[in-house]
Amino acid sequence: MTKVESWEWIKAVAVALLLAIIIRYFLFAPIIVDGQSMMPTLEHNDRMIVNKIGYTIGEPDRFDIIVFHAPQNKDYIKRVIGLPGDTLYYENDILYINGEPVEEPYLDEYKENASRLPYTADFHLEDTIPYNEIPEGHVFVLGDNRQHSKDSRHIGLIPYEEVVGKANFVFWPFSELRIVN
Repeated sequence: MTKVESWEWIKAVAVALLLAIIIRYFLFAPIIVDGQSMMPTLEHNDRMIVNKIGYTIGEPDRFDIIVFHAPQNKDYIKRVIGLPGDTLYYENDILYINGEPVEEPYLDEYKENASRLPYTADFHLEDTIPYNEIPEGHVFVLGDNRQHSKDSRHIGLIPYEEVVGKANFVFWPFSELRIVN
């Protein structure tokens, strides 16, 4: 191999590494689901891709599955339930947002097989945070496995600055490759 060919290979590898770093840190990142808090939607050890750029130009939507920096220096994955300006509460296993009942079809399978009911214990927003509505720049999140999830009922609201991105693509195990909603 000549000196010119070696230099071309070094440049190609450097460009590839630079692109990989840019993609990994600014656009997309892998995450491993740790625990049962999002079952049945996500299983323990599912590997997902986190879209980091979506929320730099927009904000989380209701029912998005997001990854965020939790207070314990760990990233959590949960579902957005409440948005800025919302009031919310649970009563008799029904979610009420701004006084209106809201369906959560992603919980149907788990509710059918729950060992105890109600699946989601009754609570009012002001029981969990010192506000009666979600302030600007924050979201309220819950895990889909409501009886076994450490979420906004325990750790409070999630500021937009702590949101890493949206996670909706499972790439491993390969047999479970899918987009989740």
